[in-house]
Amino acid sequence: MASRAKRRAVGSRAPRPPEDPVRRDEEEEENEVEDEDEDDEDSEEEEDEDDEVVDEEVNVEFEAYSISDNDHDGIKKLLQQLFLKAPVNTAELTDLLIQQNHIGSVIKQTNVSEDSDDDVDEDEIFGFISLLNLTERKGTQCAEQIKELVLSFCEKNCEKSVVEQLDKLLNDTTKPVGFLLSERFINVPPQIALPMHQQLQKELAESHKTNKPCGKCSFYLLISKTFMEAGKTNSKKRWSNQKDELMFANAEEEFFYEKAVLKFNYSVQEESDTCLGGRWSFDDTPMKPLRTVMLIPDSKMSEIMDKLKDHLSI
Repeated sequence: MASRAKRRAVGSRAPRPPEDPVRRDEEEEENEVEDEDEDDEDSEEEEDEDDEVVDEEVNVEFEAYSISDNDHDGIKKLLQQLFLKAPVNTAELTDLLIQQNHIGSVIKQTNVSEDSDDDVDEDEIFGFISLLNLTERKGTQCAEQIKELVLSFCEKNCEKSVVEQLDKLLNDTTKPVGFLLSERFINVPPQIALPMHQQLQKELAESHKTNKPCGKCSFYLLISKTFMEAGKTNSKKRWSNQKDELMFANAEEEFFYEKAVLKFNYSVQEESDTCLGGRWSFDDTPMKPLRTVMLIPDSKMSEIMDKLKDHLSI
């Protein structure tokens, strides 16, 4: 049974999916004798009714819970959504996040009744937040793979000085780097990010105070799911300053981007051939899926939390 030691209601609104149209019996269709005008009027009324159903919204409540063993499959699935085909041991990473469950939360739907018409598992997770201290976990396969991944793409997309800076920061044991993970399904609204991040910061502070794993970090590494209009340049000189062209799958991560001391993008277009990767298009404009790597100083986190509070408070 999943741990219920930590529960916080996070309200959100989600659009109700359109209902299937009701089919009339064939016998009724054969007996129709209305003229064309009446048929047109009926058709317009039906279209109006359908539009009303599509636009209808329902309240969906989420709660945050402590991470538990039951969340293994859900967390791993969301990690695969982030890493796609990258050589990162997501199973090991998931195990580490579960082991250190004094920090981090998972998002689940509140009060899923047995009589509910929705096919929702009460243990299904819609998102999670946690942190892996790469400095503390040095030597584990997934921590080394994550560092190797970001450094390899940094070499391909950045100037030599940026690569050297990143390599130095990732290997400086006096200044721990925490890999910040905040993943959720795309239809979950960004408003839930505020209490999740606030709670995580409190838990990290408490871990530092009590000398538990994943305490104080000097820097936070974040890999964000982003995209931009296909055909845009990817020159090394421009990668570090493309905020206006970037779109963030998790909207709140733009505030982290603004405070990052090091940032670059890399394409995952060749890996995004599944629903997890997502195929983006807006107004028939094809979008190129990317990952944006950011390194944010701990000194900037309070400013970021203030920004989240200003823009995401419900």
